[in-house]
Amino acid sequence: MATVLDSVRAFFAHAAFTIDQENTGDVVARERLLDRVMGEARFRKSSEKLRRNRLPAEGLALVARDADGHVIGTVRLWNVEAGVDSDGNAVPALLLGPLAVDCQHEGKGIGGALMRAAITEARDRGHGAVLLVGDPEYYERFGFFTEPAQHLVMPGPFERRRFLALELKHGWLDGAAGLLVASGRRLAGELRKAA
Repeated sequence: MATVLDSVRAFFAHAAFTIDQENTGDVVARERLLDRVMGEARFRKSSEKLRRNRLPAEGLALVARDADGHVIGTVRLWNVEAGVDSDGNAVPALLLGPLAVDCQHEGKGIGGALMRAAITEARDRGHGAVLLVGDPEYYERFGFFTEPAQHLVMPGPFERRRFLALELKHGWLDGAAGLLVASGRRLAGELRKAA
């Protein structure tokens, strides 16, 4: 029996991971992970238009690390304006993505842990809503649905059934309508070009 327990412990020890804030040393590992999991097609997505030349929202770039500290998962959230409200005021929100887990570590709950950590951190930082384009079959378990985003559109092609929102503050997206627009911090090089 002790041998069986030791082998079970050894199996789960290899599946251990932690969720952490992304740091500058993670950039190359994150990009390689996204290349492996999503390929070049990730640069052609409508969501990418909102992320291009921007920095993630403050404190909302997370990674999963294995027991050796290697990046095995990533998720980032980005500041956007989710259309306008009934008074014509921009509605601040977050856009989630991409969420990716190294293929060798799929099925270990890493993606779910990254999602829960990102949602919790966004709520703790006072954000009102998170939007994403993804499979409802996966994201509904975290509270994402099409209804809150029904009057919003992405800046490019997207599947309506995959455009989902989670309100972190009840009623945040009530009356919100229009195009999602990037509103976050620009990359330093972009700031210099704009000046």
